[in-house]
Amino acid sequence: MNGLQSSSKTQNIAVFGLGEAGSLLAVDLLAAGNVVTGYDPKAVVTPFGIIRANSASDAVANADIIIALTAGDDASEALEQAITDIPVSTLYADFSTNSAKVKLAMAERAASFAFDFVDVALMTVVPGKGIHTPVMVAGVGASRFEAYFSTFGMPVTRIHGLAGDAATRKLLRSVMMKGLAAVVIESMRAGEAVGCAEWLWKNLCDEIASADTTLIARLVAGTQSHALRRLHEMECSTELLKDLGVEPTMTLATVESLKSVLSKGIPAIPD
Repeated sequence: MNGLQSSSKTQNIAVFGLGEAGSLLAVDLLAAGNVVTGYDPKAVVTPFGIIRANSASDAVANADIIIALTAGDDASEALEQAITDIPVSTLYADFSTNSAKVKLAMAERAASFAFDFVDVALMTVVPGKGIHTPVMVAGVGASRFEAYFSTFGMPVTRIHGLAGDAATRKLLRSVMMKGLAAVVIESMRAGEAVGCAEWLWKNLCDEIASADTTLIARLVAGTQSHALRRLHEMECSTELLKDLGVEPTMTLATVESLKSVLSKGIPAIPD
């Protein structure tokens, strides 16, 4: 069973969304001994062994657990599509990336129909990890989710708070993670324009790979003490990118951030 442990009780699990992440989790849950029914309005491939429902209502009819792996914009609609057919004993686990406001509204809708809702935040990509993907959970269904999914080796961090608290923490992390990707992309575009992309890629990878807590703390703390010098440096970088025909979106944002540090300082760095 792919190294997965079976739960003490087989569950009927409905999966909303049979894209890459949904299919991988569905297959692992099936391998762990569960009955897995999938629903996706799109003409996607159904993984072997997964029961393909013709409608969302059919998928949830006997579900103990529903896991919804949809795009953020589709999450609320996914909940609503069969909300009147979801048994009151069901746990609805929403894996979408969304704001705390949206997650809390979904939790309130679930509560109005008397079934449990859990806000699930994926903390890394599912491919390569499947059911072992680390998650953070919050909401009334969080302890129930942790008790069941941890039996399969899923690393679950439970927050004692409302639905949306897990989503908030993921989005805070995304400011850096997605921002880092955007900065690297902008830098590499300039590297290609000047003809040193190979050197730049290696240099960036080496710097990121060697980063530790001390380095990150020094970068942040040093921004305050060296803000004027770094502001000048980034203004020069802005002009370089413009000269190369590269839109300096992230670089200009750094310029504005440095101006903000000069006027407001930096946030406290935890011990």
